Amino acid sequence: MHNHALYAGTFDPFTHGHQDILNRSLKIFDHVTVLVAVSPSKKPMFTAEQRVEMLRNHFKKQKNVEVDFWDGLLVDYAKKKKIGTLIRGLRPTGDFEIEFQMAAMNHKIYPQIETVFFMTGGLNYFVSSSLVREIYQHKGDISEFVPKAIQDFIKKTAKNGKVERK
Repeated sequence: MHNHALYAGTFDPFTHGHQDILNRSLKIFDHVTVLVAVSPSKKPMFTAEQRVEMLRNHFKKQKNVEVDFWDGLLVDYAKKKKIGTLIRGLRPTGDFEIEFQMAAMNHKIYPQIETVFFMTGGLNYFVSSSLVREIYQHKGDISEFVPKAIQDFIKKTAKNGKVERK
């Protein structure tokens, strides 16, 4: 249970900031499940299926990273899969209050779960998926903000600067 962690997010799209958090978590955990989660309050650019496909392609050579999808409570997924640790990233942009509240609620619902916070590295602290989407939608260059496989997937699914939703 302690060698397997869960890193959940909407990942719309997965950025270098996400990759930084994942890389550092893999120094501590033997296996990490990257979970594409549904947030009812967000309107994603990519469908859940596209995000899963994007991430599975990106991590296809990493045996210690699994990609999955869940549209329920994160703690229910963790219980079902017997995962006892959640990975969360923190940027110096006000993330702490929200993340702290979420960690406390998750622990209240599922007392066996622990949340481990990683501060986003200095080169990525300002990167967010929403900013990357905005840059992309204005036909800007996102190559500095997303891994190459993610950028290639976005280009492949785009027509005239808009992502084709399946």
